[in-house]
Amino acid sequence: MKQATLFLLFCLMLFSCRRDFSAPVPVADWDMFFSAQTRPLPSPVLQKLDGVYAVEEGATAFGDLAPAKWTYTVSGQDTTFHLSFFFGVDAAYMICEGRRLDSAILLNGYWRRLVGTETGKVQLTIPKDSGAAALLRLEAIPASGLYITGTYGNGNDAPGQPLRFRFTRPIVRASQFEILAHRGGGRTADLLPASENSVEMLRLAAQLGATGVEIDVQLSKDGVPLLFHDATLNERVVQKNGLLGPVENYTFDQLSTLVRLTNGERIPTLRQALETIVYQTPLDFVWLDTKYNGNMQVVRDLQAEYLQKAAAINRRIEIVIGIPDKDVMANFKKLPGHRSTPSLVEYSEAEVEAVNSRIWAPQWTLGLQDTEVERQQAAGRRVFTWTMDNQKNISQYIREGKFNGILSNYPSLIAYTYYARQ
Repeated sequence: MKQATLFLLFCLMLFSCRRDFSAPVPVADWDMFFSAQTRPLPSPVLQKLDGVYAVEEGATAFGDLAPAKWTYTVSGQDTTFHLSFFFGVDAAYMICEGRRLDSAILLNGYWRRLVGTETGKVQLTIPKDSGAAALLRLEAIPASGLYITGTYGNGNDAPGQPLRFRFTRPIVRASQFEILAHRGGGRTADLLPASENSVEMLRLAAQLGATGVEIDVQLSKDGVPLLFHDATLNERVVQKNGLLGPVENYTFDQLSTLVRLTNGERIPTLRQALETIVYQTPLDFVWLDTKYNGNMQVVRDLQAEYLQKAAAINRRIEIVIGIPDKDVMANFKKLPGHRSTPSLVEYSEAEVEAVNSRIWAPQWTLGLQDTEVERQQAAGRRVFTWTMDNQKNISQYIREGKFNGILSNYPSLIAYTYYARQ
């Protein structure tokens, strides 16, 4: 009896001490930004803000350099433009929207450390005489320079800590290097404002630095391709609902009706995901990571359909079927015309050549593999590597490697390292 009582007390202490980790996006309530005197900032102005900035104030918190990249999301008839800054400290980033006030530019948003849960508001200004007037006239950055100044805060506290960025040079993206976001943009475990493999995450991915995404494709019991990483329903990625067991045991209607992802979203179909990517984001690469063992024709049909839809609106995008193992390879080879189907192979070079894949994607732990990479590139293929999250390894692979892209849970860190390099 005494042992049982002690065990019960231990359990109570354990669970009462558990912390509820979260990183909610702060409310961006800057009165000046939302005043009636401000106007939306057109995309050509934001494009001119792309570049690598020196951090002249705030370097202790964010590091010495801040590459910035503009992006957009579409919702119905509305397009929202964003400017994201990427930092080398703790995979930190800032995401801002822009407006103009007379001859000044205002940037309003939030910052976040992906390594941790710290976050806060950001309020930035480009005054008329610090480059804003020239940018608003769509002129070149003046000889006097371009400066972004403002403040950042912690949580929902009013910003009060100084920031100052100075433009140093444009961003260069050579040879279409792909910054690929894992699970549609990031893991649920990293406490992003959207769940992994959700439509909402796909809309966020470019703001996190991604140029492309990897998404996980399963089949429901009734043959509907959907996005879900794990083979089974579990509380790592879904809210508690009473359903257990393999995803493939449930129809899509059951999954859509009864299951919610961690942040409340519905599990999307592959069709919904591709519709979002093609029409609502600037993402230019989609890696369909095949997570099931079965007929692949339905996925191939959707791939072909959305490649055609993208071409019809002059949208440059690649959609490739990922082949991670021999079972999926055997199913892929059953597709009529499989050698002309855009694909990516994660393992043997011989299989890459056997199915005429466009891309070879070995795991990063196999090393730089310069000889093998050059051999595939000489044959007209590209080579990606996965899944890399460590700053030291990322820096080495971008500095010394010959890869055409890197897959990561931290696309903001890949973006920082790639764009900040000299």
